[in-house]
Formats: sequence, C-alpha cells, structure tokens
Amino acid sequence: MQRALVLGAGIMGLSAAWALEAAGHAVSVVEADEVPNLRGASVDDHRLIRHAYGAAAGYMRMVDEAYAAWDDVFAAIGERPYAETGVLALSDGAGGEADWFAASRRALRSHALAAEDLPPATLEARFPWLRAGGVAEGFHMPRGGVLLARRIVAGLARHLRARGVAFHRAWAVGIDPARASVTLSGGDRMAADMLVVAAGPWAPCLLPELAGRVTPSRQVVVYLEPPPAQREAWARAPMVLDLSEAGGFYAVPPVAGTGLKIGDHRFSLRGDAEDPREATAEERDAILALALPRLREAAAYRVIEARACYYDVAEGERFVVEPLSDRCVVMSGFSGHGFKFGPVLGRAVAAAIGDPTRMAALPGWAAGDAQQRGDVAA
Repeated sequence: MQRALVLGAGIMGLSAAWALEAAGHAVSVVEADEVPNLRGASVDDHRLIRHAYGAAAGYMRMVDEAYAAWDDVFAAIGERPYAETGVLALSDGAGGEADWFAASRRALRSHALAAEDLPPATLEARFPWLRAGGVAEGFHMPRGGVLLARRIVAGLARHLRARGVAFHRAWAVGIDPARASVTLSGGDRMAADMLVVAAGPWAPCLLPELAGRVTPSRQVVVYLEPPPAQREAWARAPMVLDLSEAGGFYAVPPVAGTGLKIGDHRFSLRGDAEDPREATAEERDAILALALPRLREAAAYRVIEARACYYDVAEGERFVVEPLSDRCVVMSGFSGHGFKFGPVLGRAVAAAIGDPTRMAALPGWAAGDAQQRGDVAA
C-alpha cells in the first residue's frame, strides 16, 4: 500500500481518489472549501454526457468508457444521479462542412451511432417550445443525458469518507512535484508517495508548468422558468446543443427537480477564480440574447437566477493529464466537457502511477488522441 495525496475535491480529484482507494492505496484529499465546494467548476446542478463531439473522435469514442465508469461510481455511492434525456443538435447552416454540427454528424455515422436527421418543420412539431426560424437542420440522438453534478460530488465524498479517505480543509500555496508534497497557507506541508493535482481553475496559480497552457475562464449560466404552456414539453425535452461559431448556446432541460438552464458554449478566457460568482445584468442578458431567439413565447420566460462559474481551459479544449514527476500527476484543462469523463480519467491516472508504459501514453489519450489508446484506462 502506498500513500496518495489528492489536491482538489471536484469531480477529477474525487474520481482519482476513488480509483486510488479502490486500488488499495491510503488516500488523503486536500480541499480549500467545504465539499461540495460551491465555487468549484464541478458543482452546479448539471453536466452533460453525449457522443456528439464535433471532429473530436477520440473523446467521442471515450464516451462509452465513461458510461461504464459512471455505472461503477453509481454502484459505489448507492444512487444513480443521472437522467437520460437524449440530444437535440441544431444548425443554422452557416458553418459549412467544418462546423461542429456537420463534423459531429459525420463522426457519429462513421461509428454507427444513431442520429435522426430533422428538418425545421419536424423540429417545431416534435419540440413545441422551439422556434425553428433560422434553423437549417437538426439531428436527434436517443442516447445522452444529464449528470446531476452536485449530487454526484456529494455522493462520492460520502462514499470516500466511509471508505476511510481522509479529507483536510486547507488552502494550498505551493506544490513540489518531485517530493509529492503540498505546502499549506499556514506553513504546514503534506507529503505522500504520490500526488495528484486536480485544482481546477486555481491550478495555473500553483503550477508554473501550466502558465500559458491553461486559462481560467468565467462562464455564465442562466436559469429560466418556462411559460405554463411549455412546461410539460420542457420536462420531456432533450438537451439542446446549438453550437454555432457565430454565437450558439446549450440548454439543459429541467430534470430531477432542477431548473431549465442555458449557457454559452464559448469561453470568455478572462477573470480570476477568486472573483464573486454573481453574474452581472450584462452577462445575463448576453446569454439570453443567444437563446431566446430559439424559444417560442420567448418573452414569457422568467429569469430565476444567473450565476458564474470558472472553468480551466486549454488550447483546443484538450485535457492536460500528465506527469510532473515520477510521483506527481496533474489533471487540468477540462473546460466544460471534462466532468463526463471524471471516473474514467481518475482510473487512468491511478493505473498509470507506477507504470511507465501507461504513464507515457496517458497525456495523448487524455488529450483526445484517438490513436493513443492501448490499455491506458484499464
């Protein structure tokens, strides 16, 4: 048995701790706030899981592994905080063959994943909340759904505590990858045989190695109450991906007692993770301007709340999961799409520590290289 130290108790840190504990290691977790940390990138009502991934075939293929890993997490925590909704992707037709919609459809078809093409008239008939003016086409996939993020993080933390994983509430101010150690704000130092750094948007401040590679990004989401005539239809709605480069949005239907959420899929690449999480009126209105033109009876929707979170974003939305020494691994750069892969990435990190062959393959595989697979996540 080795001692493992994990910095950060978002989905990546908890997933790594889950996999390391299951492998027989003695695990400790350091987190600056309570768990779930309401300021963390992982702690919102929802995160999405779907195969539609543009041209990123490596991540599209990883989704099946992610589903299998989530089944194991749900079995461990004794609940299934997930709602299958399906996926509705929309296109204004302006992006050409290189845009996200066209690339997703090609990739899905090449891997025999079902996606039903829908013309505008069919879209409005099937989804009565949708105003299809300006929509050139869409496709629908039955597979895909909503991971109830806050419940998952809380459930994993409870499970790990019950398994003997130690949680320490402390603020990290320094990291020594060679010694697998973390210096805390009071001057104390914690060390172990292996260290996993999963500090989300705070990681670039702690690791000079990430400077210029990973950028904190302020992202705003808005929760809406649909008009009475649309509530039943929204309760049965799929997730919506309208990812136009000109300014698209995503929508998460109200599932399992949560609200209807809309957000911008683009990255602000600005701000500091210590900033307040309250969204300004200007930030709120910018999100509404993207989504409301797609909603029938748009003026009847009521804003419930607008708030900000911070992502850690790397170039091309490619995950940064790599060794900083033979005793330390960093997990970073997860943008808004890393949550779905938390357990499969945690297992891959746990398997790679102490295995040079797997460790060498880990960065390329985690960055979405469809060719760099092998048994990295075994």
